[in-house]
Amino acid sequence: MDVLSHISANLLNVRARLDVAAAAVGRSPSDVRLIAVSKTFPIESVRAAAAAGQMAFGENRVQEGLDKIAASRDLALEWHLIGHLQTNKARKAAAAFAWIHSIDSLELLRKVDAGAADAGTRPKVLLQVDLAHEETKFGVDEAALVDLAQAAVAAKAVDFQGLMTVPPIAENPEEARPWFRRLRDLRDRLASSGIDPAHLRELSMGMSHDFEIAIAEGATMVRVGTAIFGRRPPVSPAP
Repeated sequence: MDVLSHISANLLNVRARLDVAAAAVGRSPSDVRLIAVSKTFPIESVRAAAAAGQMAFGENRVQEGLDKIAASRDLALEWHLIGHLQTNKARKAAAAFAWIHSIDSLELLRKVDAGAADAGTRPKVLLQVDLAHEETKFGVDEAALVDLAQAAVAAKAVDFQGLMTVPPIAENPEEARPWFRRLRDLRDRLASSGIDPAHLRELSMGMSHDFEIAIAEGATMVRVGTAIFGRRPPVSPAP
């Protein structure tokens, strides 16, 4: 099976799973945005997915994303930065990505906002929440979330849209359910604290192995890579 057929078949399977998961909890599949995580895969894989109707793509690294954005300007794709964003790359990200899922500090929010203002863009942003406090993960602490959310509402050039989290990896997808539920509850608490619900529409949570559970718990965006593109190529060791 060639790359196009392989990715097209995988996308059909993922969309069918998404439809079933949404229907099982009385939700419309159209309420859940599928983001194809193309990190480490070549632009040819992106084009194959786009040919199969996929328009939203997620990248972890700014430079890799910028390269793919430049190489796909002939396509009407929507690019999401879903990985950790360093403050020194905030301006580049703000100028190029439609969505940034990983705002995790006031400093980063301000730099992205300034970068968007300078570039004349208006990226949609999500606040990444650190729920499990794993050393390898990023995010704002729950205790600081209200202050960061209020700052995001007041930002000039970015459009605050909701929350994101990355739960601990577990073999059993059900183990992710409490983390997804906590993020949904945090969203509801922010709304109760006075944050306009218009800024809390999105919950970005769930990946290839657990996105059905995330949908059951209210995800509006699922970030799926392996189930669409296959196993990632091994990363070459640093010289």
